[in-house]
Amino acid sequence: MTKKERYEKITAYFSKHQPNAETELHYKNPFQLLTAVILSAQCTDKRVNMVTPALFKAFPSPEVMAAASSVEVFQYIKSISYPNNKANHLVGMAKMLAGDFKGEIPSDINDLQKLPGVGRKTANVIASVVFKQPAMAVDTHVFRVAARLGLTSKSTTPLETEKQLVKNIPEEKIAIFHHWLILHGRYICIARSPKCDICQLQKFCKYYENLQKA
Repeated sequence: MTKKERYEKITAYFSKHQPNAETELHYKNPFQLLTAVILSAQCTDKRVNMVTPALFKAFPSPEVMAAASSVEVFQYIKSISYPNNKANHLVGMAKMLAGDFKGEIPSDINDLQKLPGVGRKTANVIASVVFKQPAMAVDTHVFRVAARLGLTSKSTTPLETEKQLVKNIPEEKIAIFHHWLILHGRYICIARSPKCDICQLQKFCKYYENLQKA
């Protein structure tokens, strides 16, 4: 199977079985999503969703969060991984939004990455989910699943993976493809002992193909 065929088969499968895939983070506006994505770094969405209702109620806008101290924010997110750093990031992010962007979330990838706590992955999430741009956010799930399926080859960095995926996925499918790979990696193609026996992508998967040869 050629790489082109592999992309086509996998795209067709997900388009049929998960046509409405989306983030599992709970949010009601772009500011809440940005906050949640920053908190989700090296932390589960489930844990983030447990703390954000109270956090969003206390700090409903960039202006309100910007006026708070990191110590205050910390009290709401202390059960999250790296709470001290993330509290500092959130307050810094809010201050920059309120001061430099008039309280609005920027749509430009480069502008987003100027915000404290926002790297390329987070910026791509916001660009794709909020602004419907053809941006591919690469986290550990996307990196792993793309390599196992054979969608990427010899990629050693998230940026390399991003470039390979964007090059081969139809532009209108890039945003949702991110969610497909994350959800597949979260529930089926898990890091340790992937559930190949129940995976519906066996016939398209490079990893499974190699397992059968071993």
